[in-house]
Amino acid sequence: MGVRGIAGTKAGAFEQAALALTAVITNPEGVAPKHMLELHCEAPDEELLLAEWLDALIYEMATRRMLFGRFQVELEKGRLRARAWGEPVDRARHRPAVEPKGATLTTLSVHRNEQGEWVAQTVVDV
Repeated sequence: MGVRGIAGTKAGAFEQAALALTAVITNPEGVAPKHMLELHCEAPDEELLLAEWLDALIYEMATRRMLFGRFQVELEKGRLRARAWGEPVDRARHRPAVEPKGATLTTLSVHRNEQGEWVAQTVVDV
């Protein structure tokens, strides 16, 4: 399943890619920001950092049995610091469609488009 974030900043594109990941599972608007989690990732380049970021979210969703619907990302020289807000999965209310397994290198890209917006995208195994 492809996920793509588009925003005016690179950090914003990473936030939108995370929101797209949640949208693969459920409607992000239905996820209440009850709990905040801090995440940190490192990678040698921005594309691999995107994959690490999405994999970190997938790991936290699986182990904590949570969904996240709001994100705040800060990027600096191969490092990502983020906050994710969400709540425990409520199967009746969230009605999860699939369970993501991990980000892949397929279409993995972080770049500016012709309009000057940042695009962060990849394919996620479900």
